[in-house]
Amino acid sequence: MSAGLERRLWAVAAEVEAELDALLPQPRGPAARLAEAMRYAALGGGKRLRAALVVFAGEMLGLAAPARLRVAAAVELIHAYSLVHDDLPAMDDARLRRGRATVHRAFDEATAVLAGDALQTLAFEVLARDDWPAAAERRVLLVRELARAAGAAGMCGGQMWDLLAEGAALAEEDILALERLKTGALIGFCTTSAALLAGAGEEAKRALGAFGEAFGLLYQLTDDLLDRTQDAAKLGKDAGRDAERAKATLPALLGIEQTRRRARALRLAAEEALSPFGESALWLRRLAAYVETRSA
Repeated sequence: MSAGLERRLWAVAAEVEAELDALLPQPRGPAARLAEAMRYAALGGGKRLRAALVVFAGEMLGLAAPARLRVAAAVELIHAYSLVHDDLPAMDDARLRRGRATVHRAFDEATAVLAGDALQTLAFEVLARDDWPAAAERRVLLVRELARAAGAAGMCGGQMWDLLAEGAALAEEDILALERLKTGALIGFCTTSAALLAGAGEEAKRALGAFGEAFGLLYQLTDDLLDRTQDAAKLGKDAGRDAERAKATLPALLGIEQTRRRARALRLAAEEALSPFGESALWLRRLAAYVETRSA
């Protein structure tokens, strides 16, 4: 990663962390343990790449910082909830997340389920509030599109397919379709939400949609590669689980080198999608290049 991009990502992470800290409930009263688990899950870790996509796309389209950060925080709340639930014994039964114990191990399973539920609902609440600079009709559209990206037609549907596909022999096109739902739908929202909030024209919406789709697949392919090539100490989460559970991934189907070639093609497609924006898309391009070569 270039020093410039690293500084930008740290800055975005710090801003989003502050926004999340302000939005999350404080641990007090009878539900203090729930608030503690929510904060444990959402604060203090992660690369915040989804948030960076929202921020970089929003900057490119001229969105004010409070608007960029509110949408970025909502995405991170959805992402945090999904990780809490994915890590549960009924799903991936993971021990580590972001270099520390998963929520159900740090607290307990029931608290983890409730924390995930509460993080999800908080994401929609903070978008629907009128305490940030977005017109009411655009707040409604954002809630609708985030629900679509996170629900049965997006992330949750992809996770269900992922579970059912364990041990199955899926074709390449089916694996890619699965990953468009499981990972790509929420990442796609990160870029298209900026266009929606900015009232951008159709060309900009299509371009950011195409970028988000390519970036989402690129991210998932590199994530699958890392699961096979890195260890838990490097990743900060359990490694080798895809092979253990015979998950349907491109590295399992095509091998490491062929998957890397697919990843390079997706990075080039992501960059090409940004051509209408010229130099203003610099940070989105750099982020795609980083994701292709990341090692953790």
